[in-house]
Amino acid sequence: MRSGWLMAALLALLVGCTSYGSGPASSRKEGFSMSDLAKSDIDKVTETHHRQMFASLRRLTLKFYRRNPAEWRKRGQASAEAAVADLFDRDHRWRLEALNYRRGAEAVQIALNPDYRGDRVQALMAGLAGMVQIALGDRAAFYLLDEVDPQRLYNAARNFEIAAWKLAHARDGDGRLLLLSNEAGPVANLSFEREFGRLIGSLDLLADIMAEREGRTISRVIQNAATAVFLPL
Repeated sequence: MRSGWLMAALLALLVGCTSYGSGPASSRKEGFSMSDLAKSDIDKVTETHHRQMFASLRRLTLKFYRRNPAEWRKRGQASAEAAVADLFDRDHRWRLEALNYRRGAEAVQIALNPDYRGDRVQALMAGLAGMVQIALGDRAAFYLLDEVDPQRLYNAARNFEIAAWKLAHARDGDGRLLLLSNEAGPVANLSFEREFGRLIGSLDLLADIMAEREGRTISRVIQNAATAVFLPL
């Protein structure tokens, strides 16, 4: 027990040594940070997946705004790119005042409500980004003593599948899609589907990695897409 407390104290001390090696890797002394000593290979893999998922979410947001320009105009943004920056370049932990600080599945449901008059893309993407953050314990940096619940990651992946299906079918009272995404036709546009696939794949892979590390079993759920409900995180 005593050695465990000593190890925890040592790791906390190392994590706190941010003055050494801060900044981009290219500017660090020999590319090394003291906090790296408190990370396992899995922690580094998790951080890489986190960065890649948010890069994918950002690309997906821009795609939505370009296909649905009326949405960014609702908030008086100057362009689709400005609306993306407003959503991703602020440290708000994916809690938006415009959504009464609801996030995750709640924000996605707001986006797909036919009566919602706000920026649907903002609500949808804040919801999806919030799901990722909740599943990862609201962290972007991971260390040896951090635990990530594989069941939450698995549930988040299923929620992304449900959100993608609902998005493709949600319509207003006149039968028009609430948000345009994939496009059929002579030249099909399936780029939205590919980004959702990347995100789902990342969450599933991390879920399996964490289950293996923690020696835990994931409870796998089979739902009908048409009647599926968002799983708890």
